[in-house]
Amino acid sequence: ERFVSWYNTEHRHSKLNFVTPQQRHNGKDTALLAQRQAILEQTKLRNPSRWGTRPVRNCAPIGPVTLNPEKEMKMQQAA
Repeated sequence: ERFVSWYNTEHRHSKLNFVTPQQRHNGKDTALLAQRQAILEQTKLRNPSRWGTRPVRNCAPIGPVTLNPEKEMKMQQAA
């Protein structure tokens, strides 16, 4: 139970663009990612030599996510 709680409320998941599953589920990811994007862009403007030609990290919210996409596809094909 502790692991599940940690995973859902504290772990920033790479496939969710580094927000927690709970933030994603509650719809808070969009505002959080927009804030993160603004901060990164401001940081790049303040110190462009540190960034070089690299763009800032993609902070766009991701689309729908499934836990087992292969299983879901097999179920759809069977129907």
